[in-house]
Amino acid sequence: MTNPVFVALDLPRLEDAKGLATRVKSHVGGFKLGLEFFCAHGHHGVHEIAHVGLPIFLDLKFHDIPNTVAGAMQSIHVLEPAIVTVHASGGRAMMEDAKAAASEHCKVVGVTMLTSLDERDLARTGVAGSAHDQVMRLAELAETAGLDGIVCSGHEVAAVRKQWKSGFFVVPGIRMKDNSVGDQKRVVTPRAARDDGASVLVVGRPVTRAEDPVLAARAIEATL
Repeated sequence: MTNPVFVALDLPRLEDAKGLATRVKSHVGGFKLGLEFFCAHGHHGVHEIAHVGLPIFLDLKFHDIPNTVAGAMQSIHVLEPAIVTVHASGGRAMMEDAKAAASEHCKVVGVTMLTSLDERDLARTGVAGSAHDQVMRLAELAETAGLDGIVCSGHEVAAVRKQWKSGFFVVPGIRMKDNSVGDQKRVVTPRAARDDGASVLVVGRPVTRAEDPVLAARAIEATL
């Protein structure tokens, strides 16, 4: 894709989300719709954003038994998403079934470690070792399961790219140097993530909460 920036449209009002999408569409490559958006607006909301004319990334982070995840994946065929997420920690069988059930042109990527977590958070869930080690383990598992790629922070994407040369890598937690990090703990700039091998850059609040979202989107685009 020519523009790797996907704007996260997790807004409570569909009219606001569609209006923002229409305003910034010339400066981004697609739109990410997550749990907040999907729970509020469902299939209808996804169709409305799709009418804007850019690819849709459904960030639903499926994580359940393999049969349930496969059924969920089949249920969203009608939405024709370009990208869908599952949790890599769901295991190999779950990821295999998710990929097998996905539509032909949909990339299925495994979420490795949320960018809101750090190593202390990992330890509290019983996972030993560094964030880097955890991401690398789950990336290897996702590749073995036949997924198209993973979601990881910009801190790990260079190492994962070196290990998985043909992978498709989604990097959230994107911030410009003067942006607030909010609840994110492992953030990088758009240029740094792209240089390290990111395929897609997910940008939310730096655009959606900017005084001028179009200007913010253009500023990110200009760094690439």
